[in-house]
Amino acid sequence: MTNMSLLKPLKDFRRYIMRIGIQPAMDAQAIRKLYIFNQINFLGFLTGICLPAAAFAGNGYLPFVAWVVCFSPGVISLTVLILNHYYKHELSMFIYFTCYPLTTALVYAGNVDVGIELFFILYSVLSVFFLKSFKFISLAFMLSAICYFSVYIFHKEYEYRIENISPGFYFANHLLAIIFIFVGLILIKKESTRYQKRILGKNRKLQEIYLRVQQQKSDINSKAALLEKQTGELTALNEIKDKLFSIIAHDLRTPIYSLRNLFRNVEKYDLPGDEIKLLLPDIVKDLTYTTSLMENLLQWAKSQMAGASVNAELIDVEHMIEEVKQLLRLQAESKKVYLGSKVESGVYIFADKDMMNLVLRNLVSNAIKFTPENGEINIGAKQTTDAIQLFVEDTGTGIPEESISKLFGDDFYTTKGTHNESGTGLGLKLCKDFINKNGGKIKVHSTVGSGSTFVCSLPIP
Repeated sequence: MTNMSLLKPLKDFRRYIMRIGIQPAMDAQAIRKLYIFNQINFLGFLTGICLPAAAFAGNGYLPFVAWVVCFSPGVISLTVLILNHYYKHELSMFIYFTCYPLTTALVYAGNVDVGIELFFILYSVLSVFFLKSFKFISLAFMLSAICYFSVYIFHKEYEYRIENISPGFYFANHLLAIIFIFVGLILIKKESTRYQKRILGKNRKLQEIYLRVQQQKSDINSKAALLEKQTGELTALNEIKDKLFSIIAHDLRTPIYSLRNLFRNVEKYDLPGDEIKLLLPDIVKDLTYTTSLMENLLQWAKSQMAGASVNAELIDVEHMIEEVKQLLRLQAESKKVYLGSKVESGVYIFADKDMMNLVLRNLVSNAIKFTPENGEINIGAKQTTDAIQLFVEDTGTGIPEESISKLFGDDFYTTKGTHNESGTGLGLKLCKDFINKNGGKIKVHSTVGSGSTFVCSLPIP
């Protein structure tokens, strides 16, 4: 605990030295460089204090230039730190990378070898790291290189050699140069490693953010596509609704008006029974059509409800066909149309019974509508190798080739029957919808003037 208490002031002081000249507007790279630059100059300042003290502690005899060497690091580094404190960063860099090499060279120019030529290498290395402009880096590097070659390569004969006067001082100069080079490189490497880790950490965070953004973008695109699809479906349903209401507004009024007029005439004119009987067939025909229309509308509305499901069960096809025949027998007899069946025994399907009943009723009702008097309609079922086929075939007017593709579309295609019967086109749309929901398909084969066959293929149970 005591050691930690002693170290804390030192750490705080080091942090203070590192942060000399730091401004909020500086970028991260400039701040990191200034951290290292301040620490190197503080070491230079300490050297400028320790070397003279060591010289005085020795024999005290040194040439004047040697004393310059002793004091110059302290003076130059202190000047640099003061300039940094006042935010004169460019000027402090200029002084450091000119004064240090020139002062060192001037010492050698005094014909004294003080053993500090390795510092030129330090100045060259530091100039590459600290200076921003390539031009300034080149000038500082060349200055240090020229000084080094001048004092150590081209001129080797000196009047005074510190190694002869004070070997310890000569050794200390070389050791200091090596220490400064080592410390400088370590600080640069340490800061570069820290910077690299920060960059990698930020890169990982950016990658995570990018992946989240991409996921959100994908989710948004999926939701947008779903919304677009639902909008299209809603638009289509609205169009269908408008068409249906247009049909209903016309077709439901007709039988109601007919009944109203009949009862009004009976009340007002006291119509005899014979005249009433003459009017009844047309009214019954309209009511039959209206009943079929209402049933189709209810089934369509049910099929459009969210959550409407298929309640499949095993159905005896022969029994279902007989039920449909009995239901539509009077409608067929009113047009003198024969209603028969062609069912193989033991044929079953697995489907929704209500849906299949409605499909057959609509197909048979349409066949009656387009079959003339004395025509024939057969309802049948057979099993093939891969499906159960329900079919309704008639000897009616047939359907032109160009009209077959319109039968199951969204436009409620319809034409008048042989007795001018009207329709909505909703029945065939429901047939296709219900067959599809039960996993089947519906097809039409027709020849104009000969008749049509509607075939519903369902999976074998």
